[in-house]
Order: sequence, then C-alpha cells, then structure tokens
Amino acid sequence: MMSLRMIATWPARRWLTAAVVTAVTAVVIAIPTDMLPNPWFTRAMDVTWWSYPVLAVTAILSGLLAATYVNDPAITPVPESPRATRLGGIGVVGTFLAVGCPMCNKLVVLAIGISGSMAWFAPVQPYLAVVSLVLLAFALRIRLRGMTSCALEPAAPGVPSQTL
Repeated sequence: MMSLRMIATWPARRWLTAAVVTAVTAVVIAIPTDMLPNPWFTRAMDVTWWSYPVLAVTAILSGLLAATYVNDPAITPVPESPRATRLGGIGVVGTFLAVGCPMCNKLVVLAIGISGSMAWFAPVQPYLAVVSLVLLAFALRIRLRGMTSCALEPAAPGVPSQTL
C-alpha cells in the first residue's frame, strides 16, 4: 500500500512518461488487433467484450511500469530489475495475443490450424489475458518496492553488517 501512495508523489516527468506510454501501448496493441478500426488490419471475428477492459488495464499498467524507469534526481535511483522488465514484456505480449483475433494470428493458425485456433486457442484467450495482467501488476509491484527500499552499503571486512 505504501508503494501505491508513492505514485501520487511522482514528479511531472514520470506522469508524462506514464501517460505517453499508456497511449502508445493502447495504440500499438489496438491497431494490429483491429480493436481500433483502421485500413491496414482486419478481423475475421468480432472483438470480445472483455478485450477493451484488458487493453485499458494493460496500457495503464505498462505506462506506470515504464514511468518507474524514469530517473528522479531527488531520490536514489531504483535498482535495475531484469525480472520486472521480463515479466512486463511477457505481460504485454500476452495481452496482444489474448485480445487478438484467434483466426487472424498467423503463428497460432500455423501451429494448430484454423479449427485448432477456434477450438483450443480462443477459449484460452481470457485466461491468457488474466495471466498477462497479473504479470504486469507483479512487475509494477517489484519496481515500486525497489523504489521504497533503502540501499545499504556492504559492511567493511570485520564490521558487522546492518540489517533493517
């Protein structure tokens, strides 16, 4: 809960980054999945009702996650977290697969065919969406916890280490 309160104290640079990345994520996922009508991509099936909230939450979480990578000179830099970066990336890709048309996804159709995409992949998409959102939320939690933890210098040889 402490880390969520800290978000409210972010400087304008972090909020601007969060807003821009939120918008870019939404557009980058919505255009190729044809959730946002466009002349370049089409869908063979209608967009599911749950795809829009999943896209919105994914975009917001992605924006907040990206904002944690913006340096704030007033505080100690957040330690790098390859795990959070990896989980966030997997979450965004998972959302892209979850909200996309199962018959239009060439990788899925190539792997299991059109009938397989409808029989096997389409029913799994809502679960994939939930897992993707959980991964993004977990990645954000890791980054926010890193922002609130305090870094301790290693103790010199012969000096007992400090613990919190």
